[in-house]
Amino acid sequence: MNNVPKKSRMVYFDGQYLPEQDVRISPDDRGFLFADGVYEVVLSYEGKLFKFEEHLQRMRRGLKELRINAADLDYLKDVAETLIRENDLQNAKVYMQMTRGAAPRSHAFPSPDVAPTIYATASPFHLHQAAWEHGAKVLLVPDNRWARCDIKSIALLPNTLAFQQAKEFGAHEAVFVRDGAITEGAHTNFCAVYDGTLVTAPTSNYILSGITRNVVFELCDNVGIPVREFPIFERDLSQADECLIVGTTTEITPVIWIDDWNVRDGKPGSITKTLQQAFRELIHEFS
Repeated sequence: MNNVPKKSRMVYFDGQYLPEQDVRISPDDRGFLFADGVYEVVLSYEGKLFKFEEHLQRMRRGLKELRINAADLDYLKDVAETLIRENDLQNAKVYMQMTRGAAPRSHAFPSPDVAPTIYATASPFHLHQAAWEHGAKVLLVPDNRWARCDIKSIALLPNTLAFQQAKEFGAHEAVFVRDGAITEGAHTNFCAVYDGTLVTAPTSNYILSGITRNVVFELCDNVGIPVREFPIFERDLSQADECLIVGTTTEITPVIWIDDWNVRDGKPGSITKTLQQAFRELIHEFS
């Protein structure tokens, strides 16, 4: 029997690297009380952070929109790299969260400002290979979230409830529908292919501008696939030649089943496969 104790995961919390079990968060923290904060998830391929500056820029924007005053965030790259190294990881998922900080409970912002609470952790990343290769099932759900989905807020209760509903249905993802149009997935962006053109919801306050979504736009440009930011209406989904979800931890995953019906022949389509290959080549060149 192996009695060697398991090594504690090292995390970053308010300026310190320490074992995960030693983190102590104030019960007055506004992230705990009000979900008053933002977060980002970044992947590391072979020890190299992918599109880190883009993630950091989105985090800066979210903090500005929530009026959370934070010092320069550039140091978080060193934090992420340190966590990957200290936890002996290569392909890793780095989670970074910043809240407004701890203050006596009041709906109004604390005055004067308090120091934000900063937490980051790194864990192994394993792509859902079966879904990536053979396709995934998704469930359409009403989009009852707030109207600032462009902020990557830690207030994810609607996403959590939708994703749980999808899980109980045996689906890989929940896809939101607002006023008859697809917005996005619970943690992905949704795309469809019509007559050789990749279509996805327009950038607005009702979707998060995904980093992988933007990478897909670049890949489409490189391989000559037209892109159109235009509403995908639920009533037209059955006419799509292909559907796919894209995101940091899903990369580019074909959707072959929606609710209780197959997308076309129930197999990943050629454009999705082309984008997957282009993405793999990009990661190979990057790492």
